[in-house]
Amino acid sequence: MKTLLKKGFNQLDNLFSLAFTPQWNPMYQLGALSFFYFWVVAATGVYLFIFFETSISGAHTSLEQITHGQWYIGGVMRSFHRYASAAMGICMTLHMLREFALDRYSGVRWFSWVSGIPLLWLLFASAIGGYWLVWDIQAQYIAQLTAQWFDWLPIMVDPMAGNFLNESALSDRFFSLLVFLHIGIPLTLLLGMFIHIKRITGARNNPARGLAAGTLGAMLVVSLWQPALSQAPANLDVAVTEVGLDWIFLNPYTLIDSWGPGQTWALLVGLSTALTLLPWLPSRREKPTPVAVVDPDNCNGCGWCLADCPYDAVTMKEHDYKKGHQQSVVNPDLCISCGICAGACPSSSPFRHVDELTTGISIPGFHIKDLLTLTEKKLHALKGSNRIMVYGCDHGSVVDKLTSDSVATISMPCTALVPPAFIDYVLRKELAEGVMISGCCEGDCYYRLGNTWMDQRFSNERMPPLRTRVPREKIRVRWLGEQGTGQLVREVAEFQTELAAGAPLPIEEVS
Repeated sequence: MKTLLKKGFNQLDNLFSLAFTPQWNPMYQLGALSFFYFWVVAATGVYLFIFFETSISGAHTSLEQITHGQWYIGGVMRSFHRYASAAMGICMTLHMLREFALDRYSGVRWFSWVSGIPLLWLLFASAIGGYWLVWDIQAQYIAQLTAQWFDWLPIMVDPMAGNFLNESALSDRFFSLLVFLHIGIPLTLLLGMFIHIKRITGARNNPARGLAAGTLGAMLVVSLWQPALSQAPANLDVAVTEVGLDWIFLNPYTLIDSWGPGQTWALLVGLSTALTLLPWLPSRREKPTPVAVVDPDNCNGCGWCLADCPYDAVTMKEHDYKKGHQQSVVNPDLCISCGICAGACPSSSPFRHVDELTTGISIPGFHIKDLLTLTEKKLHALKGSNRIMVYGCDHGSVVDKLTSDSVATISMPCTALVPPAFIDYVLRKELAEGVMISGCCEGDCYYRLGNTWMDQRFSNERMPPLRTRVPREKIRVRWLGEQGTGQLVREVAEFQTELAAGAPLPIEEVS
């Protein structure tokens, strides 16, 4: 199932990248979009609350007045409130499925994964509470089924269903409670969302401006075309025999109606428990490499590794024996073994005059000195002209397929493990005529920030930068992802042809 999901998401990624460009690809910004939709729901909810009457007789009437009496803004606000809630539910669900399909839920990522499970419950509770406030026949239907669902639990002393037997059994105080819950649950949801991203450095909680603006424009069109409307007013003295349901948030109610409360509780609680335990279930994934190790002799306390770590695993402390200096410290419980820190270390330069290349921080099993040795070994074995060194990522395009007499390839946990000085070294020593950098799709690094940091190092926006003396025409950066392996093969052939022709090549990125 995971393989099929992964293929499906890869196809969606490609489709949206073609339609919107990688920078605006919504599949890469599902979490940020969820935050964005939350604020849309909150803003429109405040407006609706100003005109909403919290009473049995006034709830439905006041919403009708908002919708039709001030259609120029009230109806649009209500529709935005409804559709942004639905969009948030879709984005959160897709976000969870995509992280599962791409194996981004175990190891260090367990905290974000597990903390995300309650958010789904809180989101559904918030949305369902909103449907109750409309107090139409749909609200009556779900209120009665919810009461039966909770009454099944042995913890319930006074049955809730008694509140919905007839009109006289329900008071206005009930609506005051609903409003309180409809405000309190979303606030708890917001707190949970910030806890969800607590262990992530530079978490993206705002989508690209163009994507946000386009989303609002599309939502406005839908709101005018298909405005959110109430059904007939609720009447507890009349049984509901037919009702239209929102299939995004109200799908559990068809299960309660057909299966019964007990089976529905078993399914939802069982599914939530399975999702919570998922990060610790046995899998066929390879064991992660050992966490990063700091070498105090070569750590100068610059903090570049601290700035680049995507999971806040690096902190600084007073140096072990150098007075007035700081030293990096790695939290093994947070390190994800990506190697980005090693690529950021200023001591990871092959131009250093030392007998053996040692660095302030490195990944055991893929030390910078080993990367240098492997680079030299593979390049010395190449024959002919137009030689290319391809550095790839284990989670991006499969670079091993590119290996030939004139192309050397090295795959590593993350391409950002390669220090920019290595590209300078390969070209300056004439070990190859060109260098190609490949990895995950732009904006969708398996380790979150690897390709972003690499781009910024190459454009001299981030330390360590690629020196200006390095001929950019001999470098090509391609963030194509695993699904772009075939395209990368063609890109390498074109690169060699252009190197042979001596044509100037931009360092532009293709994703």
